[in-house]
Amino acid sequence: MSNPIPRLIPDYDQMSVERAIGEMRAGRPVIVIDGDQAGLVIGVEAITREVALRSGPFSSGLARIVLPSARLRRLGVERDTAGSLALPVIDGDRIETLALKVTARADAPVSATSVIDRAGLELASLSAVLPAVIIVPLTDRAMAGEGLLSVRAEAIEQYRKRAGARLTLVSRAAVPLEGAKETEFVVFRGGEGLRDQVAIIIGKPDLSKPVSVRLHSACLTGDLFGSLKCDCGDQLRQTVQWMAEHDGGIVLYLDQEGRGNGLSNKILAYRLQSQGHDTYEADEILGFDKDQRHFDFAAEILKQLGVAHVNLFTNNPNKVDALRRAGIEVAGQQRVFGRRTLENSHYLDTKRDRAGHALDHGDKVVRAKIRD
Repeated sequence: MSNPIPRLIPDYDQMSVERAIGEMRAGRPVIVIDGDQAGLVIGVEAITREVALRSGPFSSGLARIVLPSARLRRLGVERDTAGSLALPVIDGDRIETLALKVTARADAPVSATSVIDRAGLELASLSAVLPAVIIVPLTDRAMAGEGLLSVRAEAIEQYRKRAGARLTLVSRAAVPLEGAKETEFVVFRGGEGLRDQVAIIIGKPDLSKPVSVRLHSACLTGDLFGSLKCDCGDQLRQTVQWMAEHDGGIVLYLDQEGRGNGLSNKILAYRLQSQGHDTYEADEILGFDKDQRHFDFAAEILKQLGVAHVNLFTNNPNKVDALRRAGIEVAGQQRVFGRRTLENSHYLDTKRDRAGHALDHGDKVVRAKIRD
């Protein structure tokens, strides 16, 4: 009788990456394999004295810290790609300095990255942890008996593209909202890291015409608690209200907190902002570029809902470009303005000046309006 187990795992590579994401978020090392090479990948957040002591015997003085280009620029190394610095000793204090300290500078030559290095950084990004990893080269003997999860570097590299095409509709129900009683929530699972993504269908939009759509990245602080540091909550509620009062529309509520950096990193960036850094400087100190978000899976959600043409509610030109690249026709763009407060004024100006967001200069809530 044939073994039925393999039939239950149609895509082992995808499963191994998803398990690796869970391991990284839990602070446990993962083994990444590239051909006959293997490396123990440890997120910098997981480096404790105990982990350093346990990893030391494996490193043979060959361990390295891999940092993205954004963090290297903060260390005084101008380059467009990630790089690595040798770690003769796995020293937690030095690692924290290189990965996080605001005034730190590179203290060793920066080398080019390997396939395993780049896969380790991508795994950190998928896991929404700090974008810096320790790589400890492994021998076959070192790998044996550790009980650690192994994943192929190629599987990590291909994960985003393949996961975006594997979104699954898992539930839907009517959820009347204040000011928008005819509303349905449709939950999809998949995309990056098997997170839940929600399509909020307001009214009965006519799918034969361009549908009013907003891609709204989750913002716990603004959407739920009314933070004065951003305009996210205002944009969300205004869009829903506008759609309810007109011909309906769809809000895609995407699990991409902090421009894709994750909630914990967003709060770390807020702390840096309180020290005088603007939103993009704070992200760069942590190792992030201006925006880590991907919208391929958002386009896939729209396609599954039967939407091919949209009028996009956004101030962000990158969202327009992303949907068009993914095969969605953007027939029009509609801007949405939130309140300008003492707390968010600099933030709004920075998004306008450094990321090209089309933002109003007023100091009050302005209803969404068409931009020709």
